[in-house]
Amino acid sequence: MDLAILDGTVQPASTATISILDEGLLRGDGVFEVARLYAGVPYALEEHLERMARSAENLRLPLDVAQVRADIAALLAAAGPVDMALRLFVTRGGRRVGLLEPIPERPATIALATVAFAPSRVMDAVKSLSYGANMLTRRLAQEQGADDALLLTPHGRVLEGPTAAFFAVLGGELVTPPLSDHILDSITRRKVFAVSDAREQVLTRDDLPHLDEAFLVSTLQNAHPVHAIDGTALPAAPGPRAREVGAAVGELIERELAA
Repeated sequence: MDLAILDGTVQPASTATISILDEGLLRGDGVFEVARLYAGVPYALEEHLERMARSAENLRLPLDVAQVRADIAALLAAAGPVDMALRLFVTRGGRRVGLLEPIPERPATIALATVAFAPSRVMDAVKSLSYGANMLTRRLAQEQGADDALLLTPHGRVLEGPTAAFFAVLGGELVTPPLSDHILDSITRRKVFAVSDAREQVLTRDDLPHLDEAFLVSTLQNAHPVHAIDGTALPAAPGPRAREVGAAVGELIERELAA
């Protein structure tokens, strides 16, 4: 569906334009969110808008959440009951943009390759347009024959994927790296905590060969099973915990949408 909204005006996405002088383009200076639409209804919209407002505040970026909310309503009214992704971003030049995107097709299970990554402390709790580093880590992993990257600090602490939170089963327990390691406070990560006994635990490179299973979670994928990390196969993909978490998050989404 070729549909977007730019500063309150619904129009074809292919013809919507912003200035090449906008610092959102020139410097990646802006904030964004991606929500999933179920029959035209955005899931966890208020949580996405709250995080967007927090990102903008931390970036010292003016943001009128009421205007963004009005943009969303106008775009969804024009789109109808679609199952798509809703991408929202606001630039330093003051432009508000909403786009409808298809849900990406992905393989049933994926292989990860570890890539060294040092999170920027000053960008903690900011979901910014400056995603060049994240996209590069994915390309570096793909150059190694993997589907996606698993980010590790230079000292070997496990962080997350370029666009997803990482969960693993280690010693029979469902664990995920702590937010204190400067990873994104993922909304779907929160949902996993709400429906499971997952807990935060520091994971290192040395733990990876001993994982029982692993999966990534994101707005567009409730639990995406991992079948190998750095060429080493995991015992199960999808494993029982990935199936359980994926189903439980799906049921939670259905309940919250129906409320």
